[in-house]
Amino acid sequence: MTELPFHYQKGELYCESMPVDSIAEDVGTPFYLYSYGHLVERVKTLKQAFSEVNFQTHFAAKANSNISVLRILALEGCGMDVVSAGEIFRCIRAGADPSSIVFAGVGKQEWEMRYALELGIGCFNIESEAELELLGAVAKDMGKRAPIAVRVNPDVDPKTHPYISTGLKKSKFGLTPEKAKALYKRAMEMDSIEIVGIHCHIGSQITTVSPFRDAVERVIALVVELRKEGITIRDLDMGGGLGIRYKHETPPTPFELAEAVVPMVKEIGLNLHMEPGRWISGNCGALITKVLFEKRGETKNFLVVDAAMNDLARPSLYGAYHSIMASPLREGDGDVWDVVGPICESGDFLAQERELPPVKPGDLLAVCSAGAYGFTMSSNYNSRCRVPEVLVKGEGYWLIREREEFEDLVRGERIPPFLLEEEE
Repeated sequence: MTELPFHYQKGELYCESMPVDSIAEDVGTPFYLYSYGHLVERVKTLKQAFSEVNFQTHFAAKANSNISVLRILALEGCGMDVVSAGEIFRCIRAGADPSSIVFAGVGKQEWEMRYALELGIGCFNIESEAELELLGAVAKDMGKRAPIAVRVNPDVDPKTHPYISTGLKKSKFGLTPEKAKALYKRAMEMDSIEIVGIHCHIGSQITTVSPFRDAVERVIALVVELRKEGITIRDLDMGGGLGIRYKHETPPTPFELAEAVVPMVKEIGLNLHMEPGRWISGNCGALITKVLFEKRGETKNFLVVDAAMNDLARPSLYGAYHSIMASPLREGDGDVWDVVGPICESGDFLAQERELPPVKPGDLLAVCSAGAYGFTMSSNYNSRCRVPEVLVKGEGYWLIREREEFEDLVRGERIPPFLLEEEE
């Protein structure tokens, strides 16, 4: 498994077999750049690692929802994990099989439930008693049976950033095993509900196996209890969260994860589902930006680029580290920089105190590991147009999202007639 699809040839940065500078000359900067080959390789690796059980991957669409990316994964046999009707729409537009879609999230609305039921999605991951009652009523009204799994909160600490930790008691997600058991009993009484599975998800960017093993062990213990009550569970969805390398992390491989959880799943006779997002798409992509200016201060040196926090929010939001590759790669002593953008916020940075090789205005920087939670978290803050997305396959590349234009910034906005009337 390769960590990054970006590499140098004679000092020039390439993605797969395509020089990044050539793409930048064509589409302009900044832009997101994704590797087709990396996406396919990751899916194949997961299939191989979990081949000993009946296994299904559901890509977390929130990580990267471009319909070309979703289509690549759907063609490789991936199902989809969604948290909104809009994500369902994207997945269907990309050609995903509705029956392979699992619908998660704590705030599903009635109209979203109807939309999902009309399409025949594979499973609703239930987060509360109120949600189950609403879904049951909607399904009954439509003359359908809604397939469900209850999300259990196993109270396992994933040892990750608090903002992306979702499996502790204080989390808004999931139910305690005791409450989940009661909810399954209630679901058994509802003719419009079909119990198909059990679900947990403890967090994101997890870099050790033990939290996954502990969570699966606790969920399986609940499955055993449910079976004693006559409640049959066929699918165990262990969520996502497998980490990637941003800096010096050494996250487990899928094979190491499988070694820890597959024996337990096989012993109890369950189908296994996973919802990776970051692990599949994170390292497939980079945000390509151009150096505009050098600004040297008394205590800090700033490298001003044309990308900003509205394009990649993770460094400002989480203090996240993204490695940076310069193109061209020059020899000699570099310098330490804060890489900052044009946004009018002190928190507008892509890197801080980062040692880089010699760079000049006009050079390109690739902010790596940006294929997950990159474009999907971008915004139009400061009325900046959202950037294009580009897909590379071998020696070719395709524009898979156009750069927004000024008219896109005000599309849908209306001025009331009284503001357009001429003064008397």
